[in-house]
Amino acid sequence: MGEFGEGDGRAAGQRIVGVRASVESVDWSALTATRDDIVSRNHKGVESHLDHAGVRVVCSGARLMGPRSVRTEDGREFTAARGIVLATGSRPRTLPGLEPDGRTVVTSDDALFAPGLPASVLVLGGGAIGVEYASFHRSMGAEVTLVEAADRLVPPEDADVSRHLARGLKKRGIDVQTGARLEGAERLASGGVRATVRTARGELREIGAERLLVAVGRGPVTDGLNLAAAGLATDGRGFVAPADWSRLETADPGIHVVGDLLPPPSLGLAHASFAEGLLVAETLARVASAPVDYAAVPRVTYSAPQTAAVGLTEAQAREAAYDVVVNTMPLTAVAKGMVHGQGGTVKVVAERDGRVLGVHLVGPHVSEMIAESQLIVGWDAEPGDVARHIHAHPTLSEAVGEAFLSLAGRGLHQH
Repeated sequence: MGEFGEGDGRAAGQRIVGVRASVESVDWSALTATRDDIVSRNHKGVESHLDHAGVRVVCSGARLMGPRSVRTEDGREFTAARGIVLATGSRPRTLPGLEPDGRTVVTSDDALFAPGLPASVLVLGGGAIGVEYASFHRSMGAEVTLVEAADRLVPPEDADVSRHLARGLKKRGIDVQTGARLEGAERLASGGVRATVRTARGELREIGAERLLVAVGRGPVTDGLNLAAAGLATDGRGFVAPADWSRLETADPGIHVVGDLLPPPSLGLAHASFAEGLLVAETLARVASAPVDYAAVPRVTYSAPQTAAVGLTEAQAREAAYDVVVNTMPLTAVAKGMVHGQGGTVKVVAERDGRVLGVHLVGPHVSEMIAESQLIVGWDAEPGDVARHIHAHPTLSEAVGEAFLSLAGRGLHQH
C-alpha cells in the first residue's frame, strides 16, 4: 500500500488521484506462502544450474584443516587442487541484554518468520534493513516507530537522500526518531514490549509496541571455520580481509573470500557478492577478469520511498578534494513525477568541467532507474555525454536527463 499513491498504511479509505481504494485485510499465511514459493523456485533454479555445470553439492558444516583441505561435520575430507572460497555470510547483530525470542523481540532474520502481523512495531536501526522493515510494516497497517542513533537515516548515503527519505516515511505516518538511543526495554507479561528511548533533545520517552525489531547491522560468520589452520585470522571487526583485492585472495594463496566476510569497500550486498563470486570463479579458472569496482556498485533501499545511489556522496567528493558541482532535480518537476505525487529527487555530483562522481535518487521506482546512472559513473561519463541522450516522455527518468542537461548548460525546465 505504501507504493500506492501516498498511502499512510491504513487498510481502508485510501484516496489516490480521485480514486478511493481500500484493502479488506492482509492474509499473512497466503502472503508468506507466496514468498516461500518464490524463494523455493529460485533455490531450485540455482540447484539446477549447479547440477548442469557438474558441481557437487555437499550439505554440511565444515572447517579448514589446512590451506587446501576441508573436513565436513560427518568426517569427510576434501582437498582442493586450485583453491578454496570462503563464503559463509553474515548474521544479524543483537544488543546486550535484549536477546531475541522470535516473537516479541526479533532480528531482521526472525521477522521474516515471526507469527502474524503485529499492530505496532518499534524498529531499532535506521540503516537500509531497518528502513525497509519499517516501511513494510507500515504498508501492512502497523503503527511504526523507527529509532536511529545517528543523526540521520541510512547514514552511508548522501545527506540529501537521508532528508528526503525521512520526509517520505514521516508523510506515511512512521514516527522517525534520529539521534535517539535505546536506554532499556522490557517484555510485558500481557504481551509486547515497553522501551525507553532518549530522544535527540535528551528527553526520555516510553514507547510501547507489540514487537521490537532489532536491525542494528549484520556481522560476518566465521565461527568454527578454523581459520588458523590455514594461517588466517579475522580483523578487529570480524572480517577476513584479502591481501589482493584484485583477486579477493587472502594472505594464504589459493584461499579467496567473497560476500559478507569481506570488509569495506565491499558492500555486503547480494549483487556485489555475485560479482565477487564471478571474479573468484574466473580467477580460479585462469580466465582474465576485471576487479570489482565498488564505487560503481548501486546501493538501494527497498522502502517507500525508495532510495538508489551509485558513486560518491557530495561529502565524500569534497573530502576527496574534488572541485565539485552539484545539481538536484525534483521528480515532481516532470509529468510522471506529478502523476505519482510522492515527491522525490535526483541529485548529481560531478567534477567541475569533468566526470560524474555520483548519482543519488529518492522516490518511487528509483531502484529500477539506477542502472543508467551505474553506467554513467562506471564509464566516467561527463554531464555533456549524458545530455546528448533523449529520455522518454513521460517517465521518471526524464528527471535524470534534466539534471544532466542543466549541468551541461542546456537546461530545459530548470534554471
